[in-house]
Amino acid sequence: MSIRFNMDEIFELAEMIETNGANYYRKAAEIFSDQNIKKLLSGLSEMENSHKIIFHAMRTELKENDKAAVSVTSQDKDQVAPYLRALADSKIFNIKDHPSKKLSGNETLAQIFNTALNMEKDSIVFYLGMKEIIPEKLGKNKIDGIIKEEMNHIIILNETWASLASASTI
Repeated sequence: MSIRFNMDEIFELAEMIETNGANYYRKAAEIFSDQNIKKLLSGLSEMENSHKIIFHAMRTELKENDKAAVSVTSQDKDQVAPYLRALADSKIFNIKDHPSKKLSGNETLAQIFNTALNMEKDSIVFYLGMKEIIPEKLGKNKIDGIIKEEMNHIIILNETWASLASASTI
């Protein structure tokens, strides 16, 4: 089975993921009065915005022939093609139903962190799949850097949670 992707569409999806992540962290920061939590969430929002800028630049740098659809076979790439297609069809990341749009302002810190961790994990899985089909000349190495930063976001969230738990402030 062969699935065709357009590189422009893939980078656009990555931009949307980062935009939604930035919006989530920014809106979540508004919920809490604790300045350390606000600073942490605002900082994560800024990091997601910087990732969006990288993906936007990668997308802008695409030449017309790079924008042509590429075929990915699931046999060659395990489950990469079906996963990315599911994503593109909004079965995994429903852009219209993103957690940032569901924030009521009454969420607990545990709920915010839990959702954030899941978003970060989903982003990493998407970028790992994306990396499988992006040619070196289109910035595959930049995706590695973003994956590492997303992994660092998980570390930051986990360490902050552990610190808060040990201080019994949660």
